[in-house]
Amino acid sequence: MYVIVDGDATYDIASLRSMIDILLQKRLDMVVGRRVEIDSDPGNKVYRKGHRFGNKVITSAIAYVFDQKSSKRIFRDMLSGFRVFSRRYVKSFPSLSQGFEIETQLNVHALQLKMRCEEIPTPYYKRPDGSESKLSTYKDGVRIAWTIFKIYATEKPLFFYSVLAIFFGFLSIILAVPILVTYLNTGMVPRLPTAVLSTGLMIFAFLSFVAGIILQTVTKGRIEFKRLLYLSYPVPHEKK
Repeated sequence: MYVIVDGDATYDIASLRSMIDILLQKRLDMVVGRRVEIDSDPGNKVYRKGHRFGNKVITSAIAYVFDQKSSKRIFRDMLSGFRVFSRRYVKSFPSLSQGFEIETQLNVHALQLKMRCEEIPTPYYKRPDGSESKLSTYKDGVRIAWTIFKIYATEKPLFFYSVLAIFFGFLSIILAVPILVTYLNTGMVPRLPTAVLSTGLMIFAFLSFVAGIILQTVTKGRIEFKRLLYLSYPVPHEKK
């Protein structure tokens, strides 16, 4: 097994034993410690509203992409930094992310390969006095939005590029209709630059749709490869 935890003294290490026990008993691949705020001062929130909102946004986006509600693999705290993994999870995970995006990628990997995962509530404490968080509400908000954009583009490329194709195709038709009406009435094309733009947009729409089909096949092959690597390792179990 492998354990990761943020080094800011906010997570409850005493909960690690129960997380390990659950992973072994249920033969899971990942157990996530869902943060439950613990603070002696009720008026002092452990983490800010902006961060809580960003967590909900990215969690909802991932739930929609992977249809978590129907698969019953629901993550409520997508950005938790307290996790336990099986060996086969770690050996099949391509760690390419940096910063807090790594937590999102950890969940995406589990959902891609349909791994057995679970969340359990764990206490989440205030940072020690004198320490400062490296998180920035607005800067990290932009990074969260960019992360969601990349997830849609890489995990659901056919849907993502089909939306682009529909948008540019519709825009092309809007520009082309007045030109077509004028041509049918007069036999002339008075706005040649607009006609060229309309044609270019329609070509771009078709290219986007074809790119989506190709990338969907590439994504499927990538997932299948990771799945085979994942299955090459044994299921975690409790030693007798």
